[in-house]
Amino acid sequence: MENRKKEFTTLSEINVTPLVDVMLVLLIIFMVTAPMLHEGLDVELPQVRAESIVKESSTVTVTVTKDGRVFIDQEEVTLDDLTDRMAQMRLLWPDKKVLLKGDKSVSYGTVVEVMAALRNAGIVDLGMVTEPLQEEQ
Repeated sequence: MENRKKEFTTLSEINVTPLVDVMLVLLIIFMVTAPMLHEGLDVELPQVRAESIVKESSTVTVTVTKDGRVFIDQEEVTLDDLTDRMAQMRLLWPDKKVLLKGDKSVSYGTVVEVMAALRNAGIVDLGMVTEPLQEEQ
């Protein structure tokens, strides 16, 4: 009966091949989906010399497109709706920061009207979104 007794040995090596396969698949997925996560509307921002503002989760972006349309994040609104919605937002989330993105071809008057609507909503701390100045070589 002693011949039937088998000795079992433990395998002390870890097979990392499945882990590498999974990580490569995840890397490919993230590389494909990352460009699709572009947030906001496409506007051509003016270029200036200034420090960049980091977009946080506690920020709201108001965008003025080149044709003068106004958006809160992704939703189009009128100037009256902008004032009402931002006033409500300020009451609910007083710590939210507001960033204003204006296309560089939109008239100065339109941007000032949007800024006045934000001021009427009680927004006093307003950040302006720009692109860094590209120096010609």
